Amino acid sequence: MKIFCERLIEQRKLNNMTQRQVAEKLNIKQPSYIRYEKGDAEPTLESLVILADLFDVSVDYLLGRVEY
Repeated sequence: MKIFCERLIEQRKLNNMTQRQVAEKLNIKQPSYIRYEKGDAEPTLESLVILADLFDVSVDYLLGRVEY
């Protein structure tokens, strides 16, 4: 889970997005998204796919299964 949190933060910053902007794309509240970045919660499969599409990376990359 740690690598997912790190990559989520990294990709959000690389895409110049705020936590609020990402939360809006996921149709969730900002505190819920913050819990993803902290590792206190895991996104649904649907949200994981949205995140990968939003950041133009693979789900495998976000999960740490591949390097890019």
